[in-house]
Amino acid sequence: MSDYTALIIDDNDQNIEVLQNLLIAEGVATTTINDPRLAEVIAAQMGHLDVIFCDLEMPNLDGFTLLRRLRARVRPETKIIAYTVHVSEMDVARQSGFDGFLGKPLDGERFGEQLRRILNGQPVWERP
Repeated sequence: MSDYTALIIDDNDQNIEVLQNLLIAEGVATTTINDPRLAEVIAAQMGHLDVIFCDLEMPNLDGFTLLRRLRARVRPETKIIAYTVHVSEMDVARQSGFDGFLGKPLDGERFGEQLRRILNGQPVWERP
C-alpha cells in the first residue's frame, strides 16, 4: 500500500503510536499531531493526503469542529475518519460528515482490511 499518506490527530501519544504502527505496517507514510489546533495548517502544508484519522474528544478543539475546518483545507477526496473510544458517537459522526468511524481500541487483525476499504472509498463504520 505504498504511496499513501495519512495524518493522525489525537491528544493521546499512546493512541497515536498504536495507529501509526498499524499504518506503517501497511506501508502508509504517517504524520502525527497531538495538538488539534495545528491540524489545519499541517494538513494544508502536506498537499497530497489520502486519509486523516481524527480523535473526537481532545482539549482545545473537538473532532467535530475540526472536521468542518479540515474540509475547507484538504482535497475533497481525502477521507476523514473518526476514531474514538466513544463508540456511542458513531451516528453523530456519520451525520456530521465523517467518511468513516473506527472505535478504539483498534483491532490489529482487522485494521489492514479496514484501511483498504477506506482508501478504496468504501464505507467503514465499525465498533471494536
